[in-house]
Amino acid sequence: MPSPAANFRTLDLNLLRVFDAAMAEGSLTRAAATLAMTQPAVSHAIRRLREALGDELFTRTAQGVRPTALAESLWPQVRQALATLRQAIAPGAFDAQRDAVTFRLAMADATAALLVPPLVTAIEAEHAAATLRVLPLTTRDPRRLLQAQAIDLAVGSFPEVAAALRSEGGEPALRQRPLYDTRYVCVMRRGHPLARRAALTLEAYCAAAHLQVSFSGRGVGAVDQALAALGRQRRTVLTVNQFFTAGRVVARSHLLTVLPESFLEATGYRSELAIAELPLALPTVHVGMLWHLRHDADPAHRWLRERVAAAAKPPRASAR
Repeated sequence: MPSPAANFRTLDLNLLRVFDAAMAEGSLTRAAATLAMTQPAVSHAIRRLREALGDELFTRTAQGVRPTALAESLWPQVRQALATLRQAIAPGAFDAQRDAVTFRLAMADATAALLVPPLVTAIEAEHAAATLRVLPLTTRDPRRLLQAQAIDLAVGSFPEVAAALRSEGGEPALRQRPLYDTRYVCVMRRGHPLARRAALTLEAYCAAAHLQVSFSGRGVGAVDQALAALGRQRRTVLTVNQFFTAGRVVARSHLLTVLPESFLEATGYRSELAIAELPLALPTVHVGMLWHLRHDADPAHRWLRERVAAAAKPPRASAR
């Protein structure tokens, strides 16, 4: 097979637009819809690019297509080159009603439940042609996902990234924007014996059984670290990675959990839950947006970030 370098002079650069769409969508059918092309035309373009590069580029799966190692390594450079070219040809040009841009946002289930409905309402009101793909957030540090262009925007609380951005030298490839602050509270079912107490003591808290929400599935979190600093520990019976699941389990059990106060509504069980002040100090939860520098000046991405910021509402105070 000829090497990519040997074929560049005769390479049809339009094929790179098709490649970019296929990578972004993970499906040739969805790529065809994004590009307003037929699926056979997209398949033909990918076949031509395969021949030019001497690599399969994609293998078919039940869900769509999976990129090869070469495709994964090429995509960041191809996408950046296309974005640079687009900006050079039409700087500042973005028509929300005409430009069918696909955005990939990563956020926790509770964040999505609170933010996505008003975001969709705003997009519908503008008759925007944008497509949103909301992906599950499985980490408190989405830098690798942003750098690899697996996502365009991360929404949530990212203390590790915030610390890196504040440090000397910072994180030059990333940008962030705060949305709102909330606090951690102890959550339990309304009929829980501890819900009837005037105050939750550290002794009673440590003696109870607990549920932890962890995106990564780790059994130790910020609460355990704070307790360890006090020379105490708790018994975690269950670890889950969704706030909705946490709300449902706690509403039906004797388990306690710790949630950002603004997320209670998103559990779907707010009327069945009680909250108590934690008997230990935890940091404020700073909810914000995080994106890569490559998208900082892109008009379409600026448009998206403004809509996300408008959709993010400060948390309402919760009664016990």
